[in-house]
Amino acid sequence: MRVVISGSSGLIGTALVPHLRSAGHEVIRLVRRAAQAPDERGWDPPSGRIDDGALDGADAVINLSGAGIADKRWTGARKQELRDSRLVPTDVLARAVAAHGVPVLINGSAVGFYGDTGAVAVDETGARGRGFLADLVRDWENATAPAAEAGARVVTVRTGLVLSPAGGLMGIMRPIFKAGLGGRLGSGEQYWPWISLDDEVGAITWALEHDSVSGPLNATGPAPVTCREFTKVMASTVHRPAPWIVPGFAMRAVLGEFADEGVLVSQRVLPGVLEREGYAFSHTTVTAALSAVLDG
Repeated sequence: MRVVISGSSGLIGTALVPHLRSAGHEVIRLVRRAAQAPDERGWDPPSGRIDDGALDGADAVINLSGAGIADKRWTGARKQELRDSRLVPTDVLARAVAAHGVPVLINGSAVGFYGDTGAVAVDETGARGRGFLADLVRDWENATAPAAEAGARVVTVRTGLVLSPAGGLMGIMRPIFKAGLGGRLGSGEQYWPWISLDDEVGAITWALEHDSVSGPLNATGPAPVTCREFTKVMASTVHRPAPWIVPGFAMRAVLGEFADEGVLVSQRVLPGVLEREGYAFSHTTVTAALSAVLDG
């Protein structure tokens, strides 16, 4: 398949591109500058511009665009940036998919859709929760409408906490835990919907290659665990104690609004579609996932 990807330089994109190529797919990368390599095409989402011919012959578009949710404190300006960096590129690509008759759009999304689920397990049939992230994800997914209305198969990949040796959550937590300074955050009873980078990439590729799949797809591991369990396994994996507790008020003082929606929130999210449709996970437990990420 000829696959056009935006966001190819991010945590997921840098792993997805070589994986797709190794599976025999041709990959064209959309870049926000003048194209320099044979596999690059330029685009500028704010102006709605995509290089002529960028989508010619495309069998699918994968959109991974979006500023990092946890990269900066949530000021009003930052929240607008988080929205614009997702909604604008998605709208541009969805309209381009419709105009060029591309049959598949796989679009980034997030488990933030569900808000705080407490100890209740939810799959893709779960209702939208409350909060900034829940509203953002709703609008983000709705921006794919032009593609769906034109008949494209649209999959919105609601990603959880991606465990990768290259950065992301582990880029923050790994040095802390290796220094023996790790511990649980808040009560520790909140569920964390983790997924290994291998399975994130695998799930996106699987969605690309399975025509029976459309709509929301939870990219999470099959066994979400509490923060208490997660940090216990992580400490054991790096062979360090993790005696500390970071209280919720301290997290809120440092992270502001993101603390409640991104760290202290409980999201017991299950990969219902992946499990029902027979996706084979590389890492079925957080122990296996963390061992793969942290060993060495």
